[in-house]
Amino acid sequence: MTLKAPGTGSQPEWIKSSYSTSDGPDCVEVAAAHETILIRDSKHPAGPRLALAPATWANFLPYASGR
Repeated sequence: MTLKAPGTGSQPEWIKSSYSTSDGPDCVEVAAAHETILIRDSKHPAGPRLALAPATWANFLPYASGR
């Protein structure tokens, strides 16, 4: 299965969290797509992913950074 950015013919550019390690449980990647922020588990790139509105992502970041 090929994952493409919604509404485009190109694939999203995934960025791994600086907190993710190759051997740890925290492996999160994000990608900016057309009016959407995509989130996936880097250990399962073809698996499910979340699609959030940019405002929702921006509201979530302060919460996540405090954890």
